Amino acid sequence: MLAITLGYGFLYTCRLALSVVKKPLIDNGIFTVEELGMIGAAMLYGYAFGKLINGVLADHVSPRLFFAIGILMSALVNISMSFSTVVWISIGLWGLNGWFQSFGAPASVISLTNWFGPHERGRYYGIWSASHAVGEGLTFYVTAAIVAAWGWRAGFIAPGIFCIAVAAAVYASMRNSPTSLGLPRIQEWLDDSWEDDGISQSSASTWKVQKTVFLIPAMWIVAVSSALMYVTRYGINSWGVLYLQEIRGYTLLEAGLFLSINTIAGIAGSVAFGFISDKFFDARRPPANFLFALVEVIALLLIFFGPKSVPLLAFAFALYGAGLSGLIASVGGLFAVDISPGRAAGAALGFVGIFSYVGAAMQENASAYLIGSAVTVVDGVKVYDFDNAILFWIGSSVLSMLLAATLWNTKVRD
Repeated sequence: MLAITLGYGFLYTCRLALSVVKKPLIDNGIFTVEELGMIGAAMLYGYAFGKLINGVLADHVSPRLFFAIGILMSALVNISMSFSTVVWISIGLWGLNGWFQSFGAPASVISLTNWFGPHERGRYYGIWSASHAVGEGLTFYVTAAIVAAWGWRAGFIAPGIFCIAVAAAVYASMRNSPTSLGLPRIQEWLDDSWEDDGISQSSASTWKVQKTVFLIPAMWIVAVSSALMYVTRYGINSWGVLYLQEIRGYTLLEAGLFLSINTIAGIAGSVAFGFISDKFFDARRPPANFLFALVEVIALLLIFFGPKSVPLLAFAFALYGAGLSGLIASVGGLFAVDISPGRAAGAALGFVGIFSYVGAAMQENASAYLIGSAVTVVDGVKVYDFDNAILFWIGSSVLSMLLAATLWNTKVRD
């Protein structure tokens, strides 16, 4: 748990560096808003297709080795980004970063399903899913402080060097499964399994089991709901710092602090989701999905349309982080794993992942267009209008909530 939770959390510092350095890159005339949108989208498209392909592949290889290689390669790409001021080179590098970032989630989730039984999986998945909040918090505040002190290049170099050490630590401490150590399967040990679907424990090949994932109707609905939720998630992650600087007038460190509040609350939200769905809803995710989605939408309305008060804004970001993180844990992965055969956990996560990150990537281009096309010049200074982008982000969350609610009675399986 420590290896996959901290390893995946720290890996995020190499995913979100671009979000922190956007304003310095714009102010120094290195890239435009539209070019930054292209670079950001490249990473998300790389991650989306990598999530599917590497999710399927991860069911067949050592999660331990797979995870460590992904962290190491992402670290090296980040260091390379610090030397690029050419848009097409940066697009290529950041797209490659997305590909290597996609090694982490499948390896982690396969390990989770190997080590924890179905009726305890929600809690442990929630703890692991909180890892993204750890990485986001480090990026939005610590990396922001590094950039403020040493410039935008340090925003790529520091996470890169850090994650080289993380890759070594993950490889040294992670273990693939109980059976790899000569122990019984966790379901046998706990005598804990849901429906025997005749597939998970059959002699069918892993490839054949994986194919069944694509034939589950509910899986497609989960995937589209997750895609819409990720529009909002990466809208805030990618453009939130710039919004707080340009529209609210905060400094880079102040904006980073608000986003860090969001991510710290996200840790609590993710853990709470697993506990609530396991204990209060008997491991049923849809009721908890609706509850957390409602919290997220209310928080977004407070952030963008509530009174202009610092304490209220901080509270709204905390509320948003808690609600969103619960949804990331469930709609973004756990629910898909629950309704798929156990031997196809990586494929299930990859299937939902490609939808999620194609949605996030399309958001990057759409948000950049909506923000960049509404620029006005006042006294020689560019003024950005985020109104249309905000409506786009909130509308996506509402649609995601409604779509997920249609799966209220969906059954789970081992």
